Amino acid sequence: MNNIYEQLSWLERPPVDFSKRLKLALSQADLRELAKYALDENQLRRLSKKANTLPISSDQLGSFKTLKIGIISNSTTSLAVPALAGTALRYGISLHVYEAEFNQVAQEAFSPSSAFCNLGLDMILLAIDHNGLPFISCPGDEHLAEENIQDSFKYLNNVLQGLKSKTGAQIIVQNIVPPAELIFGSYERQLPGTLSSFIYGINRKLDLLKDPGIYILDVAGLSANIGLRNWHDPTLWNMAKISFSQRYIPIYADYVCRILAAQLGKSRRCLILDLDNTLWGGVIGDDGLEGILIGNAGATAEAYLNIQRTALMLRERGVVLAVCSKNEDAIARMPFKEHPDMLIREEHIAVFQANWSDKASNIRAISETLSLGLGSMVFLDDNPAERKQVRDELPEVAVPELPSDPALYVPTILAAGYFESINFSEEDSKRAGFYQADAKRARLVNQSSDINSYLKSLDMEISFKRFDKKNWPRILQLISKSNQFNLTTKRYTQNDLLRFEADENYFTRQIRLKDIFGDNGMICVIICKKDKDAWEIDSWLMSCRVLERKVEVACLQDIAKNALASGAKKLIGNYIPTPHNIIVKEHYKKLGFSEVSIDLESETWELDIQDLEFQDIPIRTKPMDQIRENEGEK
Repeated sequence: MNNIYEQLSWLERPPVDFSKRLKLALSQADLRELAKYALDENQLRRLSKKANTLPISSDQLGSFKTLKIGIISNSTTSLAVPALAGTALRYGISLHVYEAEFNQVAQEAFSPSSAFCNLGLDMILLAIDHNGLPFISCPGDEHLAEENIQDSFKYLNNVLQGLKSKTGAQIIVQNIVPPAELIFGSYERQLPGTLSSFIYGINRKLDLLKDPGIYILDVAGLSANIGLRNWHDPTLWNMAKISFSQRYIPIYADYVCRILAAQLGKSRRCLILDLDNTLWGGVIGDDGLEGILIGNAGATAEAYLNIQRTALMLRERGVVLAVCSKNEDAIARMPFKEHPDMLIREEHIAVFQANWSDKASNIRAISETLSLGLGSMVFLDDNPAERKQVRDELPEVAVPELPSDPALYVPTILAAGYFESINFSEEDSKRAGFYQADAKRARLVNQSSDINSYLKSLDMEISFKRFDKKNWPRILQLISKSNQFNLTTKRYTQNDLLRFEADENYFTRQIRLKDIFGDNGMICVIICKKDKDAWEIDSWLMSCRVLERKVEVACLQDIAKNALASGAKKLIGNYIPTPHNIIVKEHYKKLGFSEVSIDLESETWELDIQDLEFQDIPIRTKPMDQIRENEGEK
């Protein structure tokens, strides 16, 4: 089990000609392909070194996000720096790493001359172990032990807040790894004042820390999975103040980069499942319903049951499930309908692709049906040949290597961290249902004679409401993730949302949509800056799931109505082009705006709303009093 983490077992082994490929690499994109392998510390260092010589070309900007991260620690981190930069390429991140001086935690957090102040850092990694906290050993003294935990956590939190306020960066703080050796044995954590009890108390407080700009790196959990005796290396600590065994640098770097990717909205959102020997044992077409292995009739059958149970748990947290199988459709669906031990049923599957087409083509069809990019997909298949075909055809899709034992499928896919989360909202819990309803809408539009009849048949209801604290997590999530339908791709923090709410010169909108298939949740966020004669649309971002349904028109008419009521005569819309948001290039033109100025970096559009003709669209607007009543507002 330890090898899953040490060897990054979900990734392919490095090619034998790795050195040659690295030497021939001509672009960051070439390096990203090499980063997809299970590289060791030395290979990651060489990859990072080569990346420093290859700037991102203009045609690759859409594939990479540039980030600056600072590292502060009470231990030596220099060996981890190149591994972080090399691993980040795997996630499409060009990472620039700045390392603080050794053991200068308080100085960087509290000194006005901190080296991090003027670097424009996006993130800071605070990597403190228990040696960096003021622990006082006091076995059995409950009062002193609690004071020690409170004081130490206060110091740690002051460091976090100091770094945030001085740099404006978001913070990743790793929790504390407990020691391998215990003075009191099994009784250690129960006894106040011991080191293990102290570390448990600090980690519990970190778990309860609620701050949108602070993320917890669960190194304690990682070290527990690996084994504390394996993780700790007393010789390295004594010689060089290195806090863990260096053979775990690749997985440590991957853990950090997962959080960076999740913060950028790069976490995977769809799990595509093969069927035969992946979701059940055996081949349904050959073995029949009674011959496949699933349920409690033996170890192998239980292993496949655990795969299904885990897939459903992922669905509960918002991961969309789909099927991609080479099978006759009716035969493939039979276990879902008739097998008594199946946990996954047809209603859990958003898109069911069972036919004799190649799997890459079927995955493309799943992507199109769900309006989810291929970079959101994870494909689980026991067959190495099928995995290779999908990797070759669709390099954006994550295809984990699977061991021969199906009991290890679940540990492998969860260890890979494809679905890393930095928060969890009510919207997330409903996401799988949202996309399942989208698939039904896609089938409905194919059955409709024209687009107008289709839109009317959806029976849509839209609601408009100002920003509120209750919905900050989802608003921030949309602002950080939305790239395609985002006119300016501006990113805002929780403090910014508070400012918008309090400032009468800003108009904000969180917009929700319902239809016959269910609640789509919050699908749009708009921020306008008010002026006497004109309102400027600062941000307009929307879920691509609701495109071409007249939602854009409904939103425009809501803005115009409120702007007219304030005495404004015009709306000004800005479009800042990026490689991701090309689909909204014609947005303002389609809505009737006139071009004011256009250059390579930005476009400005203007709409005279004094004589605007409001369209009759097939969307009902939910009355504001009903919104207040439903949400318990006064």
